[in-house]
Amino acid sequence: MIPSPHLYLVHLETDARPDGTDPLGWVELAPGLYLAESGLDRSRLYHAIKRRYAPQRLLVAPLAAAPKFKGMAPGALKWLRARGHA
Repeated sequence: MIPSPHLYLVHLETDARPDGTDPLGWVELAPGLYLAESGLDRSRLYHAIKRRYAPQRLLVAPLAAAPKFKGMAPGALKWLRARGHA
């Protein structure tokens, strides 16, 4: 059984910047602030990001619903809607 994707808020401070080729499935809201969609649980996602980017700071928080936001990067709301979260 394939786990259903969960939505996470991720704060990542690192020199290596995630891009569209990253298999983790996320969108940047603002510098260092991301929404991520993953079938991984919080701990596995945290450790996957930690191993891949060796961040100076990292926060991974599950979201029960899509967040409300204003003034974030263009395309973020479209990204949410395309995944059925908004």
